[in-house]
Amino acid sequence: MNVSSQSTARRILVAIAAGAALLSLSAAAATPDLQRVFAPYQQLLDRHLAERRMPHGGLVSAFDYQAALDAEDSLALLDVQRERLARFDTTGLDSRDLALAFWINAYNYFMLDHLLANPADGRPVSSVRDYGSFLNPYRVFERKLFDVGGRDHSLQEIELDILLGDEFARRGWKDARIHFMVNCASVGCPALRKQIYTADNVSAMLAENTRLALDTPLHLAREGNVLRVTSLFDWYQSDFVEQSGSVSEFIRQNGSETARNHLEATDTLEYIDYDWSLNRPGNFEGVLQAAGAEPFE
Repeated sequence: MNVSSQSTARRILVAIAAGAALLSLSAAAATPDLQRVFAPYQQLLDRHLAERRMPHGGLVSAFDYQAALDAEDSLALLDVQRERLARFDTTGLDSRDLALAFWINAYNYFMLDHLLANPADGRPVSSVRDYGSFLNPYRVFERKLFDVGGRDHSLQEIELDILLGDEFARRGWKDARIHFMVNCASVGCPALRKQIYTADNVSAMLAENTRLALDTPLHLAREGNVLRVTSLFDWYQSDFVEQSGSVSEFIRQNGSETARNHLEATDTLEYIDYDWSLNRPGNFEGVLQAAGAEPFE
């Protein structure tokens, strides 16, 4: 298929899918079906995301950005998903689980969208920090590039001002485990998951994602009497303290038996240097090999 034909096919696909999306979203505005809303995003996850369970607990995942960039319809799927979110009516998010699921999906999709829509000469960047500068390497999180319901949001706003902000706190919806649900497309992040979050599964996934992350050496590891933990506990300490009283108590409440045993056997907390390498398969080789797990294909 030549470039012109690809462009025409993409426009047709976008027009058809966008039209269908408008009908379905309008019909379900009061109680959004998130699996339908995020169906194009789900297709990208189904095709290009791989999860790997570790032998002694924990889970990591990797996205094959190059395969997604090489696929003929990836850009069309991004266009359709963008259109759905730009026309989404957020007033239908009237329950905790529905609101949490929607905004977590939105954050994770927009991070992925930005990487696939802004490659470097047809190849994925090496890190999300490549979109920043020497003075502000994390600029990608601050830019209001992502349209939800006709209003541009930044990733930082979605995470800190909405999901962990005052309004959700006032409603009793704030949950520090959100930090283990949003994915910043880096090796050091908690795993991006295969499934779309919904009102039916988000509560269980909050618990599961937190537990699985704390069972990987990227987020928790014992070295003698020192417990080394993810820098998320440093950067967002106030959220964990607000919810559990301390970082240690948060781990005790939300970690597996293994994590709790590591906690009880140590008396000092140190923070793990965050790995900002892109969460592509090749960048997990060292982590998986050290854990005795099979590498990504």
